Amino acid sequence: MKYEIMFIVRPNLEENAVKDVAKSFEKVLADNGAKVSSSKDLGQKELAYEVKGFKTGYYFLINIESNDAKAINEFDRLALISEDVIRHIIVKED
Repeated sequence: MKYEIMFIVRPNLEENAVKDVAKSFEKVLADNGAKVSSSKDLGQKELAYEVKGFKTGYYFLINIESNDAKAINEFDRLALISEDVIRHIIVKED
C-alpha cells in the first residue's frame, strides 16, 4: 500500500531543529516497516488560517510504501502528541 503524508512543523524552531523533526518522523516510519520512497522539504509557507497560534509553518511531504498500517498508525500517534507538528494528513494512494 502506498501512502502520502504531509505535515507542518511549527515555524518558531531553529532551521536545524525543523530538519531534525522531519528526520525523526521519517525514522519512525522506517523503524515500523515502511519504505520511504520520497521525502520533500517544501519550505516555509503561509497558512490559510491560524493553526495553534501560528500563521506560517514548514511543510514536508513524504511518500511511503508499507505492507500494513503499523507505520502509519505510529506516525499518526506521534504527530498528534508532538508539540512540533501543528498539522498532518495521511492519504492512502490507489
